[in-house]
Amino acid sequence: MLKIDVSELNNFKETLKTGERILLSGTVYTARDAAHKRIFELLDRGEGLPFALSGAIIYYTGPSPAQNGRPVGSCGPTTSGRMDKYTPRLLDLGLSAIIGKGERSLDVRRSIVKNKAIYFCAVGGAGALMASHVISAEEIAFPELGCESVKKLVVQDLPLIVATDCHGGDIFTDERPKYAGVFKGALNE
Repeated sequence: MLKIDVSELNNFKETLKTGERILLSGTVYTARDAAHKRIFELLDRGEGLPFALSGAIIYYTGPSPAQNGRPVGSCGPTTSGRMDKYTPRLLDLGLSAIIGKGERSLDVRRSIVKNKAIYFCAVGGAGALMASHVISAEEIAFPELGCESVKKLVVQDLPLIVATDCHGGDIFTDERPKYAGVFKGALNE
């Protein structure tokens, strides 16, 4: 499995392929629905953002409170589709990659290709596993949003799958035909 540091991601983007598994280390920023709305309000007013978008990675998660001396509690991915209306603009502003779960819209997939970005999927339902790869966490914006505040996470060997690569490969659309009909008739027996 390929190990990639966030600072080196641009060196790997062209070679990463849909379905490839990687271990990511470095800084990622958390942002869910409410944080995206706030980020867009700042952008629309021409105000500064809590972190530089250029080269950044956003992880769609809202970590639960830290316990037992850990930096965060559970921090599994949330459904990426809820951020589809925000994603193309953020990619146009230099966002390098996104981490979440689930299928993306055609507009988002086109924007990923246009901007030579990557969409990684994290394993849903494995929040404790994902949290075990977080080595530090710092709340950097919108504390009033609670678990949905923007946090700067430093991760080590975060297990991810390339869901949409910068060439347009998409695990959801490309793999679906392989399984069409696998269970056909099984529910009728």
